[in-house]
Amino acid sequence: MTQPHGILPASRIAAYCENGTIKLARKPDADQIQPASLDLRLGKVAYRVRASFLPGPKTTVAEKLKNLVLHEMSLEEGAVLETGCVYIVPLQESLALPKGISAAANPKSSTGRLDIFTRVITDYAQEFDKVPEAYAGPLYAEISPRTFSILAREGSRLSQIRFRSGASLATDALIHQLNAAEALITEGEVNIDGGLALSVDLTGGKLQGPVGFRAKRHSALVDVDKKAALEVLDYWEPIWQKGSLILDPDQFYILASREAVRIPPTHAAEMVPYNPLVGEFRVHYAGFFDPGFGHSSGHGEGARAVLEVRSHEVPFILEDGQIIGRLIYEPLTEPPQMVYGSGLGSNYQKQGLKLSKHFKAYDGGYRS
Repeated sequence: MTQPHGILPASRIAAYCENGTIKLARKPDADQIQPASLDLRLGKVAYRVRASFLPGPKTTVAEKLKNLVLHEMSLEEGAVLETGCVYIVPLQESLALPKGISAAANPKSSTGRLDIFTRVITDYAQEFDKVPEAYAGPLYAEISPRTFSILAREGSRLSQIRFRSGASLATDALIHQLNAAEALITEGEVNIDGGLALSVDLTGGKLQGPVGFRAKRHSALVDVDKKAALEVLDYWEPIWQKGSLILDPDQFYILASREAVRIPPTHAAEMVPYNPLVGEFRVHYAGFFDPGFGHSSGHGEGARAVLEVRSHEVPFILEDGQIIGRLIYEPLTEPPQMVYGSGLGSNYQKQGLKLSKHFKAYDGGYRS
């Protein structure tokens, strides 16, 4: 029987964990399996290395590490990963994928919002975050905190992985079809060209809050496993200027999309980096959007995409309404048993401009 093409839902991921397709160093965490992805857990040790690398088609990661390791540290009791340094961490999950199944990885939403540059590497890899069809072997995380030094430990979850049967089915025709059946955005005009366009909101929204946040340099540590523990203003500067924003090189910004998006429960989506030819900036981290995000099936009714933005080499003026990213949609191989937000403790359903889950709610006031 031919395997349907598309993204594998949680039920298939759970079956893979049980039958050894996904090999686990210890039993899965209760909330580790998401509606269409699996969180990846850090192992017991981190290696600080001289530079980022790809092993290439003839080399394993372990072989490559022999000549690159500067320092080895245990994560069993927690360890500080410092800004500007590159670390390689073996993950607790490894794979023995069947023929026809590939995978792709991405930083978790909270990881991206902390400006932790995180990528997954396989043995013999020639690309980051890509797991080829029928791959059998270990997984590693490359971690490089860019703005905040972090406290991480064995079991911390910074990355997630999504499994695909067959080739990608993401097309503009599919997005047009989905949008005709049920509007994919709740505000603004639909622009579909290489994905569904998302533009930046620099108005502050209906409540006239800040338009975004700029990360402060030289802040204290962030414990990646503690929720709602940190004061916003110790780490972030609210941005109140409306209409346009000058992005300074090497500064990190949290902004929000003007459009509130919906992901139908039968599909998953991914934000892809926008064409750099349109300006000297990029959405720094592409991201997964699970089935039901912003959708009534997950007790949401539109949710804005949070944008982690950096400028390139020169200052760049970002204007309200400027296109800053695009969403591509793919079908699931079968109906999901759970969707984002519905009793899963999802952190970002119905979100507007929102920092990572590590920070207390912002109560810095609103301005007319």
